[in-house]
Formats: sequence, structure tokens, C-alpha cells
Amino acid sequence: MRWTDTLIPTLRDDPLEAEIASHKLMLRAGLIRKLAGGLYTFLPLGLRALRKVERIAREEMDRAGALEILMPALQPREIWEQSKRYAVMGETMYRLQDRQKRDLVLGPTHEEVVTDLVSREISSYRQLPKIFYQIQAKFRDEIRPRFGLMRAREFIMKDAYSFDVSMEAADASYQRMYNAYRRIFDRCGLTTRIVEADTGAMGGKLSHEFMALADSGEDGLVECDSCSCAANLERAERGFLPTPLFPDAGESPLVVPTPGARTIEQVAAFFGCEPRRLIKTILYLVKGEPVAVLAPGDREINEHKLARALETADVTMADPRAIETVTGAAVGFAGPVGLQAPIYADTALKGYAGAISGANRTDAHMTRVCLERDVRVAGYLDLCAARDGDPCPRCNGKLREKRGIEVGHVFKLGAKYSDAFGASYVPDDGRRRAMVMGCYGIGVTRTLQAVIEQNHDDKGINWPMSVAPYHAVVLVLNPAHAASLQTAQDLAQNLDASGVETVLDDRNDRPGVKFADADLIGFPLRVVVSERSLAKNSVELKQRTQPSPELVPIADAARSVGDIVHARS
Repeated sequence: MRWTDTLIPTLRDDPLEAEIASHKLMLRAGLIRKLAGGLYTFLPLGLRALRKVERIAREEMDRAGALEILMPALQPREIWEQSKRYAVMGETMYRLQDRQKRDLVLGPTHEEVVTDLVSREISSYRQLPKIFYQIQAKFRDEIRPRFGLMRAREFIMKDAYSFDVSMEAADASYQRMYNAYRRIFDRCGLTTRIVEADTGAMGGKLSHEFMALADSGEDGLVECDSCSCAANLERAERGFLPTPLFPDAGESPLVVPTPGARTIEQVAAFFGCEPRRLIKTILYLVKGEPVAVLAPGDREINEHKLARALETADVTMADPRAIETVTGAAVGFAGPVGLQAPIYADTALKGYAGAISGANRTDAHMTRVCLERDVRVAGYLDLCAARDGDPCPRCNGKLREKRGIEVGHVFKLGAKYSDAFGASYVPDDGRRRAMVMGCYGIGVTRTLQAVIEQNHDDKGINWPMSVAPYHAVVLVLNPAHAASLQTAQDLAQNLDASGVETVLDDRNDRPGVKFADADLIGFPLRVVVSERSLAKNSVELKQRTQPSPELVPIADAARSVGDIVHARS
């Protein structure tokens, strides 16, 4: 491919719209262009790289025995109501009507569609197990599209769905997909951590996320510094935290006026104590009824863990009016002593004595609070967000907090969808049973950008060979020099014939511009043909990862480049 025959609109400066390195580089290297918030057009180079990620995913899914299908992106409302997810998905889902005023949605995922299909086509245990997958566009109405392809409103996903006769068989399918995902991300050149995750609106009992480690990642995770324990922050548990010793437990709580002190920082300053001595009392509405949740003053409640612990998704923060009704005080002065509502406390509070809490009176707090003596706690649960330095729940190690980009997610769904759609089979005993399901997703477009986020330097992208748009660029310094141009054309042709994907940079531009563009785009290999190198019957060969080029005889150049490409593919 000649540079002058394709479209590679590189930019010298970072676009104002881009916040993280990979987004900046995708725009500057001419891979994508923005149409509107969260909507991007793939240009020729970007599309080539995207197709390579898709090809790797397809090869590994086929290798794992999955069957490729293609399902409609446009879906009837009824199937989402059948699964009871139409309301759950809320404003994230695009909703529209056709000319007959029938309600439709643009699919954010395809559990409903595939389960409806299987319920109609498979009925015998002899037809199972089955794993179906597709690579297709998904649509989600993000509140704040950002970071380019990381949080887009239209994106490409590889989604797969397994159907089995038992939990044991489903575990085997889950492991097959888990292993396939590891191979996919390894082949794409990504460094990932596999972490336990929350199942969220997808449902089911267990899930794992594949997180590409990156300081710019939107997702938090913790991993133990001594064992394999790892989880995202929505799911992460902590080990036992020793109860701190506070002075002056006293015989009973003491009410102290604290005018104007309502935040943790203000109250801690008023009493001259550490924030962790305070008991934070937060009011929630659980299925419409008030529930109080207690945490140390220096910790934050993890609402995902709270919902799991209370076994309901119907958990919302109480509004100021509800708080005043339950506590009899203004917001900021709630406390557990005498509170007429079910009370749950984080495990770190067990044994707290001599603590400080709100007094359920405006402008007042209580000192000398002893939870076991003064408060009827319905249960001590792991409710606070894990953080750096917390003890590991499985060993004596410490949890270390990191940032990551979620590129893949695998779920054990059980029979949630198969029950809803009647996806069942008849075994030998003739008693119909629900199929056991799993689902597995990879954000293909997000994976592509994550590769760049992990593989770049101050000059540009540093593509792994497996997903680079082209393996090599043959750069002719002076296209007006006939011998240089002919040598470059012959070399590019020989490389293409040997399976090395090559761009011939035949532009009439300054050498500095060509070198900068080659580094910005991140061609793994750069071959420079110049009058000076031809005088030595050689060309300059430089790997993007190496600091300097080497002279290679013209006769050996195609073979040398091919050897590097095949070794790194």
C-alpha cells in the first residue's frame, strides 16, 4: 500500500477533546475520528487494527468450540420485559418505536435474544453443551461518554453464551471461555489481571473481569501482595481489621453540643480526634423502608456490597426529608443510639467502645458510645470499600490498590434467563429441566484502545506485532531520486509477497515529518531507503522498540524483516 493512495491524516498536536494517552494517540495517528460524543468513525489504519483484534477473538473462540452466529441489534421490548430487565437497564438502553408504534430497543447485550433462540431450537440433552458467540455492535446511552473508545455509546463487542445440562457442565464451559480469554488478551499483547467482580444487572452468582492494568483506568481493583487474591473494588473483601482502643468508654453515652459541625472532618476537628473514632451513620431506603448502615469515620460504604449483603438491588440513599423523619435531626447528625430502624454495621466496628456518633439532635453528637452496650445491631457485615493496605481476606498479605481497564467479563448465570424463556431440555428420565447458562463478553473496540494505553511512549504508539495495522513501513527519503524510489518499491512488493504487511511512504515530505509519523503510528519495523544507504548497497532497518537502526544489505532486507515479523507474531 502506498501512503499517497490511502488516508492517514496524522496530527502534530494533542486534540483538546482527548484526556488520556491512548485517546490522543488514536486521533493523532489517524486511526479514528469523532462524529459526536461517544461515536467514532474508524479510518483505514484503525479498522485494520480492529479487524486483527476481532480475528484473534474469532480464532480463539472457534478453537474453544464456540459457534459463531449473528443476532439483531434491533430488538423488541417484549423480550426485555420477559427477562424483567427492561426497567433494570433504565436510561442506559436506547428505546425507540417503529412506524406502527411498536416499542423496540437497541441491544446493549444479547442474553434475551440468544436464550429465546435456544428455547426454540434445542430441546434434548443430546444437543448440549453449546456455546454461541458473535462479534457485533452494541449500544449504551452513557451519561458521560469519555476517553474515546473506552466509554462510547456505540461499540463492538464479542459476546458469547453457553448452555449446559448441569452446574458441573456449566463450570467446564466457563473454564473453556476463561482460558480462551487469557489466550486472546495474551495474543493482543495486553497485560491483564483476572479479578473477582460484581454481577450487576447481568445477574448470576459469580463473575470475573479481565482488567488491563493502566494508571488511567476507570476501574479500581485490589490484589494481594502475597497470594493470588484479586477483585475489583465493587466486589473486594477485606480481612480482619483489629479494633482500635479508644479511651473513656464511660458508663453511658454523653450528649455534647457541636454547633455547625456536621461533616466527619468538622466533628473530628471539634473533638481533636482521628476520623476513625467516629461512627458514620448513613440512612438508606431498602425496598422503601429505612435502614441505618454504620461505618468507621475514615471509611466509605460500598453500596454494591451492601446490596449483596441485604440480598436486594432495591437500595437507595435516603433523601434529606426521610433522614429528618427517621432521626428527628438535620442531615449530618444521625447516630445509632436510640435509632428506630434496622441497623447494620461494618465488621470493622465490632467491639467499638468510647466512640463518637451523631446524637439524632441537630447540632449535637454523642461521646462514650459502646456499640455492644448502646446499640442493637442487626448484623456485622463487610460493607466498606477495600483500600490499599487492608489485610487480605485469604492470607496474611496486604491488599494493594491499582487501576485498570475492564476489557473482558465472564459470568456464571445459572438459570435466570433459561427459566424466563423456557430454555429447557429433556434428559433420559423424561423430566424437563432448565439449561444452565454462562455469558462472556469482550469489548473489542475497548481492547484495541487498551493495547495502545499499555504500549506507547512519548513519540507515539508501540504496537504489538499481532495487532499492528501494518507490520512495516518502507520510507523513501527522496522519492525524486529514481534509484531510491525503485529500490523502495521493489522491497515493499517483496515484503507484501512474503506476508509482511507494508506501507510504502512515497510522500514528497521532509524526512523529519516521515520519521515522526512512523513513530507516531507505531509501525513495528521501519525500513529507510536513502541515497547514502544505497551507496553502501544497504537499507536502514529499525525496530520501533530499539533505540537505533542497523544497516542491512538490500539483498537480505526482505528476509530480515520477515524473520522479525514471524518471530514476534
